[in-house]
Amino acid sequence: MRENQQFLQNLYEAFNKGDLETIISVMHPDVKWANGVEGGFVYGRNAVREYWTNQYKVIQVQLETLKFETDEHNRDVVTTHQIVRDLQGNLLFRATIQQIFTIENSLISLYEIGGTETIQEMIHSYENSQ
Repeated sequence: MRENQQFLQNLYEAFNKGDLETIISVMHPDVKWANGVEGGFVYGRNAVREYWTNQYKVIQVQLETLKFETDEHNRDVVTTHQIVRDLQGNLLFRATIQQIFTIENSLISLYEIGGTETIQEMIHSYENSQ
């Protein structure tokens, strides 16, 4: 896990800097990527690029890694603290989530999110609790 842990930590750092191309470069061309905003998946590097480009137009997401594990299917599971803000910097919600990566030949082939709530659902729940 140590090799993948450093690989993934570097990706989280790139994500927090908004360095999308670094992350895209280590995805399999036909990557299956969880759509954390609306649910479902997007397929392929170009679709992931479009997904994130659209996401960056409406929200800011910061991720802090808390724990790295390997599950029974040899997937890398990263527990993260996620902070989501609107473009003005107002907190929309914060949560601890699990992000699950399948890495094959040093490329991410599959990204999944533990749990079932989308970002839209979490924002709605947070707003209703205020």
